[in-house]
Amino acid sequence: MAETRKHFGTDGIRGEVGKPPITADFFLKLGWAAGTVLAGGRRGKVVIGKDTRISGYMFESVLEAGLAAAGVDAVLLGPMPTPAVAYLTRTLRATAGIVISASHNSYTDNGVKFFTEDGGKLSDDVELAIEAAIDSTMQTVSSADIGKAVRIDDAAGRYIEFCKSTVPPDLTLQGLRIVVDCAHGATYHIAPSVFSELGAEVVSIGCAPNGLNINDGFGPLAPGALRDAVQERRADLGIAFDGDGDRVMMVDAGGEIVDGDELLFIIAEDRHAGGRLNGSVVGTVMTNRGLEMALRSRGIGLHRAKVGDRHVMELMRELGSLVGGESSGHIICLDRGTTGDGIVSALQVLHALVRSGRTLCEARQGMSKYPQTLRNVRLAKRIDLDSDGTLQDAIAAVEADLGKDGRVLLRMSGTEPIVRIMVEGASHAEVEKQADRLAEVVSATTSLGR
Repeated sequence: MAETRKHFGTDGIRGEVGKPPITADFFLKLGWAAGTVLAGGRRGKVVIGKDTRISGYMFESVLEAGLAAAGVDAVLLGPMPTPAVAYLTRTLRATAGIVISASHNSYTDNGVKFFTEDGGKLSDDVELAIEAAIDSTMQTVSSADIGKAVRIDDAAGRYIEFCKSTVPPDLTLQGLRIVVDCAHGATYHIAPSVFSELGAEVVSIGCAPNGLNINDGFGPLAPGALRDAVQERRADLGIAFDGDGDRVMMVDAGGEIVDGDELLFIIAEDRHAGGRLNGSVVGTVMTNRGLEMALRSRGIGLHRAKVGDRHVMELMRELGSLVGGESSGHIICLDRGTTGDGIVSALQVLHALVRSGRTLCEARQGMSKYPQTLRNVRLAKRIDLDSDGTLQDAIAAVEADLGKDGRVLLRMSGTEPIVRIMVEGASHAEVEKQADRLAEVVSATTSLGR
């Protein structure tokens, strides 16, 4: 069913601003279609948040207009992390939530994500219904029924208090010096306050958004700035959030990057020790084998979902798991929230460190990562990876060379014509060589017209 979608990808709709479907006229129709489907003929109330990219002003306005035409009220939050929108959708008893964001992409891209009234992702059926409405004729309700808009001025304060409520009230971060990198994104006015109000000495970087600098040289995909700041300021650790605040990555005092798999291990190990894990952990097909081995040695199972926090969430609910996440830093703690939340996840890690009396460097030592490398190959068009015989032969050859300790995964991006290649094995040099080998084969698929 998901394969018949025209606009929705693995996590909403995303693309380059000004090119279909990321245009003002499409978002106007999208706002109307979403309001029509989600409100189901009721008055309805939809919460709208955005990150800091400049095009958010335009898309916020047209989504509001589309919702109003459908007879649905809009609640405007301004710049707000994605998980904050999920939280405020629930607490404001809204019909749905909308986030205007392109996550970790540059300011030239934008997109939209939706949340249900309980803070979850839309089902395939609802997304298909919205797409069907987009293809229909837009009709405005009567003048008396047009939706209204209101802005929530204390949204940031509400979310800060929620974040702090996800750790015990007696937790203090006093004595810790933490560098917080907000990637000039949606957490810039929230994350530093959360950690400082819990007692930490906070050094803020990437907290001066101008609409054009989101994710530019800061955040999880550009950790150099965080690493430098941690070492220059002799901080205990650093925390980086992506542009919309649902991903987190850390740096230890020695400047070593601690990714989502390692953070998931620290959280799971702490909860297991305290009897608060409630079963197995959910990762993805990209999750490093080292996490699986580390968890197994502690009697904890790991189940793998398809890539995407939506799939992780579905498997967590199916298994009754409380903790899951991705290598990229999307970490979900279902007893703390309904979606991946960078700030909340960072607090769970800090809670584990304070409880154990260990540094971040010491806590991560319980997991040994297998050498793993990633390649992104951009093509002129999307391809069917499974039906390309030459490519499948190349994958089989690489897997044979890697042996039993190796893994290969190729997948198409859900939002762009990019093939993502992951190779994992026992040797860094071999992993890099085999990834380059596969990247060459993938690059040739378009040039040869396959």
